[in-house]
Amino acid sequence: MLEDVMGRSVSPVFVGREAELSVLTESFDEARKGAATAVLLGGEAGVGKTRLVQSFAERAAADGAHVLFGGCVELSSDGLAYAPFTAALRQLVREIGTARIGSLLPEGAERDLARLLPEFGEPSADGDTDTGRARLFEQFLTLLERLAESRPVVLVVEDIHWADRSSRDLIAFLSRNLRESQVLMVLTYRSDDLHRQHPLRPVLAELGRVAGVLRLDLPRLSRDEVAEQMAGILGATPLYSRIETVYQRSQGIPLFVEALMECDDGAGEVPDSLTDLILGSVERLPEETQRVLRIAAAGGIRVGHALLSAVSGLSDLDLEAALRPAIAGNVLQIADNRAYVFRHALIREAVHDELLPGEHQRLHGRYAEEISRDRTLVPRGRAAVEIAHHWYGARDDHWALISAWEAAQKSFKAFAYTEAIPLLERVLMLWDKVPGACGDIGVDHTAVLERASEASYACADIDKGVKFVKAALAELEEEAEPERVAALLVRWGNLQLAKTKPGALENFRHALSLVPEPGPTRADVLVKLSRHLMLTGQVAEGTALAEEGLALARQLGDRVIEGDLILNLSLGYSLDGEVERTFEANTRAMRLGEEVGSGQLILRAMGNNIDALNELGRSEEAIELARKGEVLAKKYGRIRASGTFILSNLAECLESLGRWEESVQVLEHTLSLGPTLRTRHHLIRVRADIALGRGELDLLEAILSELGVLKERPEDFVQDLMNSTRLHIGWHLIKGEPHHALAVAERLLTRPNQSHKAALAWRTLSLIRTVCDAAEPIVPDRTAVVRTLATELAATLVVSGPVSEAYRLTFTGDFDAAADAWATLGRPHARAKSLLRAATVRAHAGDKEGAGTRLRAAHPLGTALSAAPLVAEIEGLARRLGVSLLEESAATPSADLLTPRELEVLRLVALGRTNRDIAAELFISAKTVSVHVSNILAKLRVATRGEATAAAHRLSLLSV
Repeated sequence: MLEDVMGRSVSPVFVGREAELSVLTESFDEARKGAATAVLLGGEAGVGKTRLVQSFAERAAADGAHVLFGGCVELSSDGLAYAPFTAALRQLVREIGTARIGSLLPEGAERDLARLLPEFGEPSADGDTDTGRARLFEQFLTLLERLAESRPVVLVVEDIHWADRSSRDLIAFLSRNLRESQVLMVLTYRSDDLHRQHPLRPVLAELGRVAGVLRLDLPRLSRDEVAEQMAGILGATPLYSRIETVYQRSQGIPLFVEALMECDDGAGEVPDSLTDLILGSVERLPEETQRVLRIAAAGGIRVGHALLSAVSGLSDLDLEAALRPAIAGNVLQIADNRAYVFRHALIREAVHDELLPGEHQRLHGRYAEEISRDRTLVPRGRAAVEIAHHWYGARDDHWALISAWEAAQKSFKAFAYTEAIPLLERVLMLWDKVPGACGDIGVDHTAVLERASEASYACADIDKGVKFVKAALAELEEEAEPERVAALLVRWGNLQLAKTKPGALENFRHALSLVPEPGPTRADVLVKLSRHLMLTGQVAEGTALAEEGLALARQLGDRVIEGDLILNLSLGYSLDGEVERTFEANTRAMRLGEEVGSGQLILRAMGNNIDALNELGRSEEAIELARKGEVLAKKYGRIRASGTFILSNLAECLESLGRWEESVQVLEHTLSLGPTLRTRHHLIRVRADIALGRGELDLLEAILSELGVLKERPEDFVQDLMNSTRLHIGWHLIKGEPHHALAVAERLLTRPNQSHKAALAWRTLSLIRTVCDAAEPIVPDRTAVVRTLATELAATLVVSGPVSEAYRLTFTGDFDAAADAWATLGRPHARAKSLLRAATVRAHAGDKEGAGTRLRAAHPLGTALSAAPLVAEIEGLARRLGVSLLEESAATPSADLLTPRELEVLRLVALGRTNRDIAAELFISAKTVSVHVSNILAKLRVATRGEATAAAHRLSLLSV
């Protein structure tokens, strides 16, 4: 090889980037505190991004950081899936080995990494398209977090303008979730390449809104900086006239400065175009060197020695002799693993663009032939995509089709579904051009469409998925291939559900009619159809089909489908108000999941039982189970799938207990994980409940608009409908529009297929009681109709436990008993509202003292929650009655009200410190500080930090 060859020194002086280097260093310092996640470094081609990043990486490494490098590869439309992360992982394997990496991950998780690097053995057998990709993302996140426990980690990913979709998604995921770890990602991109339709633009926009992500633009060099760069290259101060010429021609781009310095010593004629300028250093090389550089350019920005030798037909010695001048002239550089890399992508692009059409095709054909003959000529795991790219570049339709199909299958194994789609589209495009294509790849045209629809569904490209499904169905006859058609109809239904479009139920029913005989396909359809029927309120039919499917699954010996159907039955029990039976069925499914090792079953059952426990009033147990579920979801790599469902139920438990700040933190974290659309809607409904309680009207309106509630967009699922309607009613009540709230309630009560889920239905009816009481003076006749409808629904409901009983007491008007029930359950907001209603009843009865007692009990509950609308109602009624809200002994807050930690936080608040400053000083998170501050404001009965400071001095709390 040529390790002994040294390229000329371009510029030994690092010029003009001290400000940007300081920003990177500061970001690294913030990352070490868990306050920064990524820097997006943009700049024109040749402006010096790589040089800056290398200088920063050297400093970070010297400061104790573990620096990992990954670069994106330009392979035309054949995005090499996860290329930068595969490169970083390969570096890590070289440094610490696969065994050490495996020890940092949950048991068996390294098998997911085998989808990126074969060094990790055989990939896991679980190729579940719904969760596999999310699991891979979670494993990479876990790996970085564990690495950062011992020392800070810097992950450098260059040229993300070339990143494949999977890499872009993983970058976004890591940026959102590397919140408290000592990890900093530095991501570079060409800003001048980002046309309006470039796929990176929306990613940059999204990341720009993520806390801890900094966007940094690298400008061109100034005239003085160009002079400094020239001096570094020349080893002496250049003439002013020469500086002016080079500066004007280069426009301050360092790469062009270097190229100009090579043109007649920088003083003579310079090329007319920048391409000619870049090619100038190439054209001065020997002809044989230029020929080999053209061959190398066809292989990409980086090409291995053995591969280049095979394609060029040169021996090792002849190849080294040919490349020596290019390395000495700094056109090529020597990289790891016996490879060569063009010093800059612009040089490679300029050389590649000089290829003649025939030469271009021949060279790509040679690369395809040599890699096909010996796949070890490229890094492990890359051969299939490289071969597909080169055969397509060679315009060989036959081999382009075959290799694209093979590469698509490899992409599936790596969960790179987005990258599989263009490869499958290429197969479809070439199909009619290749006689015998079916025999070449072993499947028919319809199978390619089926595979493309599967990939589209997995990466949430819903419109494209529907297009592929319809095209596949058009090629099939129901009578000839009913099972195949049924499977496609199920996928179509899933695509419709994913986009909340109508028609899923019809597709599921049609699919079932096509497979009347017992078998795996019918069992799979029964899973989907029975669950959908349950969710749309058709519980009786859904239960019958689930029981049929359960018997069939047991007959087939498919225990995973058996578990899914048990969970479908438990859903029906829940919707019918049989909570204890629901809990038992979920537990049975969880045990079955443990027996067969199905993380999906275990987590779905846990998520359901969290909800059941909360409905039974065992909310603390539910929270404990949710925390365990979150840990398991991470272990199984399903935090973005089943995990988000568990976390949404956790947030609901916290909301019910009045732990609103904690609930909001869980909600924000879960939303950052990119949940499915339906899970997102559930999450923001919980946030809307808190907004309603706090009186955050702008936020509430934004959430209701996103849900389509204000326009009364149709909802298929009865639980979603009832929760959205409940929020809609609350929206009108808080705006002082009881007549509008009454109209919404009436529309709900006249709808068929009401939800009989006990706690949810009684909760809604208790709210409708409030609406009727408020609307009766305005529209008495209409109110009477709604009361009657509500009473009729109540007669069909069961009381499943203490929560539904507390709501039932509210509905029947026994507000004191309801307040006692809520006190037992530890639900302060519901208790305070019941106390207010009880106080109102006592006030109307002329019992001023009784009303005052209840208002005094309710007021601190509402104040502690910052439930502004409720507090305003309590204070308003107290003023009208002329009663005091303060007990004599509680008229003045004392230091005893605050915990020692709250006193520490209060002292720092009084000094004007921000939450982040306080967090750093007390070694706690900023979110924990926020919770402490909220508690302090509530206990001191003040609204702002300034008022808290004044109260602290007035009460001498800071000297305690």
